[in-house]
Amino acid sequence: MEELQIGMVGMDTSHSRIFAALLNDSSHPLHIPGGRLHCGYPGGSPDFELSYLRVKPISSELQERYGVELLNSIEEVAERSHAILLTSVDGRVHKEQFAVLAPYRKPVFIDKPLAVTFEDAKAIVELAERYGTPFFSSSMVRFGEPLVALLKDDTAGTILGADCSGPLDLQPTQPGLFWYGIHSAEMLYTALGEGCQSVRAVGNNTQEWIVGQWKDGRIGTIRGNRTGASDFYIVLHRERGSNGINALGANYNAGHQQLLKNFIAMARGDAPPVRPSLTLELIRFIEAANESRISGANVRL
Repeated sequence: MEELQIGMVGMDTSHSRIFAALLNDSSHPLHIPGGRLHCGYPGGSPDFELSYLRVKPISSELQERYGVELLNSIEEVAERSHAILLTSVDGRVHKEQFAVLAPYRKPVFIDKPLAVTFEDAKAIVELAERYGTPFFSSSMVRFGEPLVALLKDDTAGTILGADCSGPLDLQPTQPGLFWYGIHSAEMLYTALGEGCQSVRAVGNNTQEWIVGQWKDGRIGTIRGNRTGASDFYIVLHRERGSNGINALGANYNAGHQQLLKNFIAMARGDAPPVRPSLTLELIRFIEAANESRISGANVRL
């Protein structure tokens, strides 16, 4: 089978390094055959410190260590690739960048967050539908082996609810939960799926708590830790018992590996592993939680 030539847009996140290592380093214990990261556009956001301080060292590393050719435009990346990883760390630029990629009709993975407003997220989905461009967006936490195993084990019956927790670092350019809270939101939506009808958030300087009520009566919560542990946990409540796990387990990069495997499968013709409609609701869930953080009120999705 022909090796996929994979392009990258945005080299200002640690995920760019991880993806390059898993795809291009055949000696890596989690190496993924079948695709190679061969070119990319560095990008970068001049008003976001965690972008502009990282784009140069990361793009140089990808060029020098992994043989990735640096190009001058998104269009060049799209023209020379079979599939594209849109990894710009700044969710604000994803709509604009995807608008360039979508007309090429090549499969795209958009790193979290898909967008930082529901309006932009909806525009991305509409662009994908207009051009028939396969895409998905997700946190790698969704693909962690312990979480996948927990969800497959239905011996205790139907899922009645879920409680998730994780770090909640904040960044002013990525409103509220869009920066790090999205990982816990991804866990919650992996467990409960679509159908949330309202959200309420409460918090202080050390912790935040978000509760969502689903249309069928299920309740899901997120506890965001500003000063506590940095691990991601989920407690899944079923008809005949509850069970909790560290969602990523001991092998952090295994989630990235499974995400990339799903990306390559999509690039070869499989359906996207995450429905656009689910990701769209997840973005609105976070937006509503941010609204509730300010107002203290219950916000309907």
